[in-house]
Amino acid sequence: MNSARYEYYDRNGPHERVDFLTNKEKMPQKQKIGIVIGVVVGALVLAAVAAFLIWLFIFNKTESEATLSKIQGPAAQVFSGHMKLANMPYSQKLEDTTSKEFQELADDLQEILERNYKKDPFLARYYSKSVVTAFSEGVVAYHWTEFIIPVSDLEILPEFSEERVLETLWNGIKERGKNTNQDIRITEVTASLTDPRMARNPRAKECFYRLEAEQTVQTFKSPGFPMKYPPRSRCQWQIRAPENNAISVRFPEFHIEDDCSNDFVSIYDSLSPDDSQAITEKCGQRPPTNPLEVVSSGNIMLINLITDSAIQRPGFRAEYKVIPISTAKSCGGLLTESKGVFHSPHHPSFYPPAVDCRWTIKVPAGKKVRVKFIMFRMKEPGVDVRVCHKDYVQVMGNKYCGELSSLALTSKTNTMDVIFHSDESFTDKGFKAEYSAFDPANPCPNQFACSSGICISKDLQCDGWNDCGDMSDEMKCKCEKDQFACDNGMCKPKYWVCDRVNDCGDESDEKQCSCDDDEWRCGDGTCVPRDVVCDTKRDCDDGSDEASCKVSPGICSEFSFKCKNSDCVNKVNAECDRVEDCSDGSDEHGCNCGIRPYKLNRIVGGENAELGEWPWQVSLHFQTRGHVCGASILSDKWLLSAAHCFKTTDPQNHVASNWQTYSGMQDQYKHDDVQRRELKTIITHQDYNPMTFDYDIALLELSEPLEFTNTIHPICLPARTHVFPAGMPCWVTGWGTLREGASQTARLLQKAEVKIINDTVCNVVTEGQVTSRMLCSGFLAGGVDACQGDSGGPLVCFEESGKWFQAGIVSWGEGCARRNKPGVYTRVTKLRDWITEITGI
Repeated sequence: MNSARYEYYDRNGPHERVDFLTNKEKMPQKQKIGIVIGVVVGALVLAAVAAFLIWLFIFNKTESEATLSKIQGPAAQVFSGHMKLANMPYSQKLEDTTSKEFQELADDLQEILERNYKKDPFLARYYSKSVVTAFSEGVVAYHWTEFIIPVSDLEILPEFSEERVLETLWNGIKERGKNTNQDIRITEVTASLTDPRMARNPRAKECFYRLEAEQTVQTFKSPGFPMKYPPRSRCQWQIRAPENNAISVRFPEFHIEDDCSNDFVSIYDSLSPDDSQAITEKCGQRPPTNPLEVVSSGNIMLINLITDSAIQRPGFRAEYKVIPISTAKSCGGLLTESKGVFHSPHHPSFYPPAVDCRWTIKVPAGKKVRVKFIMFRMKEPGVDVRVCHKDYVQVMGNKYCGELSSLALTSKTNTMDVIFHSDESFTDKGFKAEYSAFDPANPCPNQFACSSGICISKDLQCDGWNDCGDMSDEMKCKCEKDQFACDNGMCKPKYWVCDRVNDCGDESDEKQCSCDDDEWRCGDGTCVPRDVVCDTKRDCDDGSDEASCKVSPGICSEFSFKCKNSDCVNKVNAECDRVEDCSDGSDEHGCNCGIRPYKLNRIVGGENAELGEWPWQVSLHFQTRGHVCGASILSDKWLLSAAHCFKTTDPQNHVASNWQTYSGMQDQYKHDDVQRRELKTIITHQDYNPMTFDYDIALLELSEPLEFTNTIHPICLPARTHVFPAGMPCWVTGWGTLREGASQTARLLQKAEVKIINDTVCNVVTEGQVTSRMLCSGFLAGGVDACQGDSGGPLVCFEESGKWFQAGIVSWGEGCARRNKPGVYTRVTKLRDWITEITGI
């Protein structure tokens, strides 16, 4: 954090530095009310009309100001920080807010603060009060001061800067207390603009708690837990530990309203809610598999709970204990094994503030070091990840911060230094890394060595996909017969040539295409006249000439979003995007879907899903055979699945009573908080073709409604005009077999990221077997796909609106994860009207 410095000198030499903290003020803007009055009158009464208008303006201005006062009210500006007192012995009694020692010293310091602020004519005008909240070893006193600014003076808010407040404090900081016989000499003082809701007076004892951490685990809870915390709560917990120890706090249960501007928990590496000492601020709900865990740098910690919203949640249960303090001596070190794992302090808990670590990895001479970060998260407000000036990992002179999905580094010699640094504010989960020694002559035995330092299967080299992350697997390729040779040396599938997408990166796959300058090339490569584009008529077979046109809302076409009042909106993916495009707001109706209540950190080639990560996923069990198919939650009474799960040669598959549904499940062997429901009705599409899998869709009505929870929530259904473009990353989930030919399904829910594949390519690789009710998703190189047992499960895509939409239903494929054989899914948008007709959704 950048800071200004102010040093105070007396005859004994310079005192300690004073830090002026960065100003983070958020100033309310005064509302402006404009009144435009038009009056048409005759020339003979011009003077009278002018007088009338002047009176009207003054009257309305007064009324506007009165209204403004009611809306805004006075503003409170609070500054918090600490003061370091010199030549004063520390007493444990200062930790007790009811003790005589605490009250006398606190009163002295509050008097000093008040006296200094009132010496400044500007600050004195708005001064309200100063409060000393705590003391710690040092002696360090924690304080806050409140200023009240009336509505009439709100325009002067920008003048309440941290620099001005600190300068005023320091001008007369050396004072004698009125109740003690000693000088109070202050050698350091800080003051930072603070949320007024966190200004608590411990002597008032209103939702204020003082806790002593020990080696054994102790607990505390938010008010009302586990039911609901009260609105407008202002609670504070001061936690202390014996000197030379640190504090660990873990929240096994954490459910705060999902809007951090209203309700939140803020945690500080201090006893003052000072942003420069903030560890983190959190809201929302966290699953048991991803609890919030924080660690202090010293023996003090402050936790605040602020609630304003009318939406109340259960709150939290926290566990706290003493742990050894983290220092540069307690982390890092020399690593000499041929391979191993290391991580940031206390991972997967949040790393503590103000810690520096250095690991030196040394492998035998002649070999080099490869480090792969399998988890990396150092996110902090206002940090440019290109600079990484606060928390970072430094390797070979380069700093890394933020959240990285992949990071692999290779040394130039047989040693590598990995440096970890955290500053005094805002921490995160940190990192976990694997290192290994390798022979530079053969860095990836039986695999392809990426320039990024990772190893991939040789089958992924020159397949048109950027598997290495740096495109090194696609350089200097010798193209196969079914591939196109780009001018830059890359190889791409021939199906991608002239598809209006710059697949090569240098436009070479689009240069020799047949369309003239006055023609438009459709997504399937055919050419149409440019003047037919955006004429509300479908001239391209795939509709690409009308897919993203911005024409008058009054013009309706088959590509328009239809509002309930029959208006049309010509906007791509208008539904549930948090913007009301329809005059009746119907595009935003029924949008309580497609969200993950839990806060969270591959099927074939996939990985285990976390609890609550895919809350719309359902497991369908048939008779006593266990999991057979998947489904997705559309509402509390309806599920969506594939027709081929039920329309089989065995008529028993279409009998609803033979099926059990399990919602909220992650582990097939664990049914805690899982809701089991029987099926009432199975409705398969009347045009379903078991030979071609066309219209492979089924709606399942439950015997009794679901109760939505943090692990059970509906997915958003796309409008029939919703566009899922080629190349869009989406996710497929299920408990299907982990490889082709396997007999046993997965125990844990699997997830895999796949990509929407161009319709033309999809049709070619499936040898013309796809219909307009189908779409392809996956990787032409293979390796990631749905498999047996995933049928009926959802293919979901994340939109910029923050919602998840279901693009497809797992339908069919040739094998599992084979090269040039992507998975084929039922296209939900083509059957959206059928779903609405039956369910009303």
